[in-house]
Amino acid sequence: MTLPLDTSADADRTQIEVYRRMGGAARVAAMFRLNHLARRAAMAGIRSRHPDYDDDQVRLAFARLVLGDEWVRRIWPDRELPAP
Repeated sequence: MTLPLDTSADADRTQIEVYRRMGGAARVAAMFRLNHLARRAAMAGIRSRHPDYDDDQVRLAFARLVLGDEWVRRIWPDRELPAP
């Protein structure tokens, strides 16, 4: 496993140990919280790069990042794809 660039080795080991001690439900809850935070951060980045985008354009731009253009075009074939 690769050590994150913004984390010391001790902090990384401690975090892994904490996750190991959590029960399954707590790990799943933590995963959903982290996913939510990552999604919000990505969408905030899109908004900062494109302040003129409305909410729908931000969601489509985010979908491009997550799903890729091919799938976004399959799901929304008639929509213009905003830049992420």
